[in-house]
Amino acid sequence: MEQALDIAKNNLPVKGFLDLKDIQIPQGQDLIDAILKLKKEKNAVILAHYYQPGEIQDIADYLGDSLQLARAAKDTDADMIAFCGVHFMAEAAKILNPTKKVVLPDTLAGCSLADGCSGEGLRKMREQHPGALVATYINCNAETKAESDIIVTSSNAETIINALPKDQPIIFAPDKNLGRYLMKKTGRDMILWDGSCIVHEAFSMERIAKQLAENPDAKLIAHPESETPVLELAHFIGSTSALLNYVEKDDCQKFIIATEEGILHEMKKRAPHKELIPALVFDESCNCSECFFMKRNTLEKLYLCMKYELPEITMDEELRLKALKPIEAMLELSKTIK
Repeated sequence: MEQALDIAKNNLPVKGFLDLKDIQIPQGQDLIDAILKLKKEKNAVILAHYYQPGEIQDIADYLGDSLQLARAAKDTDADMIAFCGVHFMAEAAKILNPTKKVVLPDTLAGCSLADGCSGEGLRKMREQHPGALVATYINCNAETKAESDIIVTSSNAETIINALPKDQPIIFAPDKNLGRYLMKKTGRDMILWDGSCIVHEAFSMERIAKQLAENPDAKLIAHPESETPVLELAHFIGSTSALLNYVEKDDCQKFIIATEEGILHEMKKRAPHKELIPALVFDESCNCSECFFMKRNTLEKLYLCMKYELPEITMDEELRLKALKPIEAMLELSKTIK
């Protein structure tokens, strides 16, 4: 058992658990039943992002985008939060819930945006632009949030940027593609951090244009983390939840989807009779764009992290309080957004 706990703490692959004779991981429906039993026994809640594997989405208590999950984390009365997403999301849940235990199935579930923007780097950028407000995309770590004035998500970024004082310059980090899109939408000239999402920057404008030519009855919908040439082709641009709602409610019967492919799981549920085509990426050996960070989480890892309550997200209280302020500012300005 001590060996199993060491593996949980160090977050070794699930295969390492399967090789241990003293650890038995249920399979199939038994695994799902075991997770549900643990959830009840530990008064836990399972939060999952739309980009998670389908079987995790199906078992989640709350399924949502970054804004929806931040709200769910803030409002839960559970004792333990099992966060099925990436590391910065679980960190945000801990920031909002200091007295609750927050566990993440795989701590190596990271994010290229979060990894590419440090709190120290953002602090130096602010020093170069005194008087600027720092609006930071939620896809960042706690240290970066702590150096920010306000956090945004793709769902609320336009609303928040429009609400900031017109006479103050804005530093926007870390996603330059989302920043450029917001500059176009709001008319605000912002100072952009040079970061991007490895998933959304992989879409090929040339291959997508060919897809549109081959499917003249289809609409291209895209997440604003995508690069400008892709966005210029899109019939609709929106956050993860906005893309879902658009597919569900629009009269069009065929869509080309330019965001992480995990969203198709929920889209098929909401619009089962519509044709959904993943947008093509530069790599011609792959027909879809998948975030390997999001897909590190599995049902087996979820079971183990709930059973052993590891790996746990912990945080220095001073850092937590500094990171909490810009998140609370975001939630306050986002009350009117569903």
